[in-house]
Amino acid sequence: MILLEDIHLTLDGPSGMVNILKGLDLHISPGETTSVVGPSGSGKTSMMMIIAGLEKSTSGKVEVNGQDLSKLDEDGLAIFRRENIGIIFQNFHLIPTMSALENVAVPAEIAGAEDAFEKARASLESVGLKHRIEHYPGQLSGGEQQRVALARAFSSGAKILLADEPTGNLDQETGTMIIDLLFNLSSEHNTSLVLITHDPQIAAKSDRQIGLRNGQIIHDSGSP
Repeated sequence: MILLEDIHLTLDGPSGMVNILKGLDLHISPGETTSVVGPSGSGKTSMMMIIAGLEKSTSGKVEVNGQDLSKLDEDGLAIFRRENIGIIFQNFHLIPTMSALENVAVPAEIAGAEDAFEKARASLESVGLKHRIEHYPGQLSGGEQQRVALARAFSSGAKILLADEPTGNLDQETGTMIIDLLFNLSSEHNTSLVLITHDPQIAAKSDRQIGLRNGQIIHDSGSP
C-alpha cells in the first residue's frame, strides 16, 4: 500500500542545504493504522507530504497503492491524490464561504461525480453532523470543523488517510472524540491511516508506532 525505500529529502534553507530525511525505509500494509511520533523538525510532516505526492523526494523510491509517484507529473499527482488520498490537517482547511455540505462535496464535484452531494450528506451524517450541514465553518466549533474535515476525507473513498496532528487545536475532551471517530471510520472503511501525533496515548491506539528523529526512523513497533 505504502512503500518508501531509501528516501532522502534535501531542501535549500537560509543557511544552505538541509538534510530533512536521511534514508527512510517503510512499508505500510492495506488497512494498517500507523502513528508517527518524534520531536519537532524530525521529518514527520515531510514524510507525510512525500507519501501524498505534495513533496518530491531528492532520491529513493515512493510507491503508493501500486503507483510509482516519480513517474507522475503534477496533473497526474493531482488525480492520484483525488482518487487515493485523504488529508486531515491541524487547522481544518475548510473553505469559509461554503457550508459544511459544500465543503465535503467539493472534491467529488471537481472529479465530476454526479452524486457528490448525496455522498457528502451521508458522510456528514456518519460523523454526527446531519443537523449542521447548512452551517458555515465560522458557525461551527473547532471539533465540528474537524468532523467536517473527516467527512470530506472519507466521502471521497480515500484508500489512505494522512492526519497531521488532527487534535492540535482542540481541547482534550473534543480531541479524544475526534481520535475515536478517526479510528472507527478508518476501521469501517478499511482505510490505511498514517497519524502524526505528539501524544503517546493517541499513538498507542494504532496497530503500529514509528519514531522519527533527525530524519531517520529510530523505532518501529512493526519490525522484528
